[in-house]
Amino acid sequence: MNSAYLNKEDYLIIGLGQTGLSVARHLSAQGKSFSVADTRVNPPGLDAFRQAWPDVSIWLGPLDAELTCSVSCLVVSPGVSVTDLAIDIARQQGVEVIGDIELFCREVQQPIIAITGSNAKSTVTTLLGAMAGAAGKKVGVGGNIGLPVLDLLAEGFHDLYVLELSSFQLETTQSLKALAAVVLNISEDHLDRYADFDGYIFAKQRIYHHCFTAVFNRDDAKTLPIHGLKAPWLSFGLDEPVDESAFGLAWLGDECWLMRGSLPLMPACDVPLVGVHGLSNALAAFALGFVAGFPVAAMRSALVAFKPLAHRCEFVACRNKVAFYNDSKATNVGAMLAAVKGLAKPEAPLWLVLGGEGKGQDFSSLATALATNIAGVALIGRDAPLIADFLPTDLKHQFLASLPEAVTWLANQAVEGDQVLLSPACASFDQFNGFEHRGEVFAQCVIDLPS
Repeated sequence: MNSAYLNKEDYLIIGLGQTGLSVARHLSAQGKSFSVADTRVNPPGLDAFRQAWPDVSIWLGPLDAELTCSVSCLVVSPGVSVTDLAIDIARQQGVEVIGDIELFCREVQQPIIAITGSNAKSTVTTLLGAMAGAAGKKVGVGGNIGLPVLDLLAEGFHDLYVLELSSFQLETTQSLKALAAVVLNISEDHLDRYADFDGYIFAKQRIYHHCFTAVFNRDDAKTLPIHGLKAPWLSFGLDEPVDESAFGLAWLGDECWLMRGSLPLMPACDVPLVGVHGLSNALAAFALGFVAGFPVAAMRSALVAFKPLAHRCEFVACRNKVAFYNDSKATNVGAMLAAVKGLAKPEAPLWLVLGGEGKGQDFSSLATALATNIAGVALIGRDAPLIADFLPTDLKHQFLASLPEAVTWLANQAVEGDQVLLSPACASFDQFNGFEHRGEVFAQCVIDLPS
């Protein structure tokens, strides 16, 4: 494709796949002219795109500044870094750089509840969507989970939208004015994409811009809005709430309850999410639901009926009275430590599977975080040696060539009453198609163990 064929009225969609196709459908329905570029030679969705828009130009391969500067707007998919030189040059030349979330926000008038965080975004988003449904709302749930946001528009009218947003999506969004916005937690992640941890934090914090209510995690100071917001704040945490703007835990008699200030919401033992991090996620959903005006009874019934998402601290099976858990979605250290904190207990020592692609994370916190209640570690994947350097010096560990070998080794090490947790703290693409594939392999290996 020669960039001379484009004109300044055109949009250039950068990145195909699910998001790129949804943008193409949206612009096409609006009668907008557009072209497509992708740095990959054979990107996902290419055949579908050519079939739907055979006359639309496609640029494949490294981005070219002549191309990116020849249009009025770049719509960049989350998987493409906006620091790419050709994109940066276009921005300096006055070309608008946005993403699909920005296009969505420019179209929608209904309330939006926006959710981000290093971990648990999908769980809280899905749970809040269920709460909205139980409250009688027609809700659109999507973004970084499920349907791309622009495809939600094709479903017709919704009373409100519940969106999971990644830091990459927030980078290219300016018009989001969420009814409620939350940063659930922040831990090191995607440092292969950001210059430093602060850059990642600032990207997450963009969700609070222009929001009507900010919800933050009292147990994670990095989620506290860093800008001078005029909007009211609500908080959630695992301590006892001190006023009606705080959600937390308190003992009523001999039972622990989820609370809003002094208002009891439900017993903690009725929450189907695993571990104390599951209680934190439930409190976050309650806080967001209160902002949206959902009745407590509806939120409670949705939570009691909620089925935890696959690959998120998911119980797999017991083999020889050893419990196996699949937390393959834990692709960063923070997620892994949350799972360990949620499951570890003195009477049930924990064995871990760690390793994969570390994404530039700092693993030094493992030296103290894994010093108690951890029986041993099976190490797999590309960055296993790097992780091993930061394990407690006396912690038993073993390098294994594959996940099936790790499961076999752990099954031979663990004894009755122990727990085994796949929570790798790393991305999976060195050995698997994605975290789902990794979790499926783990679960099948566990199921195949002799009982």
